[in-house]
Amino acid sequence: MATLIPATSRTLAAFEIFAREQRELSNSEMARLLSLPDSSCSDLLGTMHALGYLMRTPRTRRFYPTARLYEIARQIAENDPLAKSAKEAVQQLVEKTNESAFVGMLDRSAVKVVAVLPCRRPLRYIMEVGDRAALHASAIGKALLGQLDTDELQAQVKQLKLEAVTPHTITSAKKLMTEVAQGRKQGWYASEGEGVEGVTALAVAGVLGELPVGLSLAGPSDRVHKHRKAYLQALFEIRDTLSG
Repeated sequence: MATLIPATSRTLAAFEIFAREQRELSNSEMARLLSLPDSSCSDLLGTMHALGYLMRTPRTRRFYPTARLYEIARQIAENDPLAKSAKEAVQQLVEKTNESAFVGMLDRSAVKVVAVLPCRRPLRYIMEVGDRAALHASAIGKALLGQLDTDELQAQVKQLKLEAVTPHTITSAKKLMTEVAQGRKQGWYASEGEGVEGVTALAVAGVLGELPVGLSLAGPSDRVHKHRKAYLQALFEIRDTLSG
């Protein structure tokens, strides 16, 4: 088992505190929040400041993170093999179906979109990377719920607010559980105007690396219904490629 390095833990904890507090902090405030002596905290913040990860305000002498950490994270994300695989999956799905395609992951009580590519048709469904969708009102959300074991699924559904996004949104925990069970049985999930009126989405559950993901496409309901068999075949094929 790897040895925990206290200095590394404190550095990461300091960034988490800045993210939580969302304000400039003095050395004494950070020391209190980290449960460190003022002198030790001063060395920590001083090092982070010298390396360019923190700025210090001229008047108050308080600390706040610079954009350096964000820029490093952005560069890492651009070359993330998992992100590249997700991008390739949506590209293949759009090529096969000419419908907007998405890959999403479970992020607390919502779906976080990690890869997206809109189709070129005049009528199309559009989302952006980083957007969040309701678990109970999206096909991709149901696909992610379908990967949870029974106890996890019940706990997750219990904490969902199940608010109506459209008149067709599922607002009953019992009905949502039934839909997820049906999706598990048939191997795919659907949302019929539940997140956006007039839009139907299809989704399958998959794995990216070791992370559970959902792969989905969405478009005008009449078009998706007409080509559902071909769309599902494309979803299965690309899901299998994505999962290796």
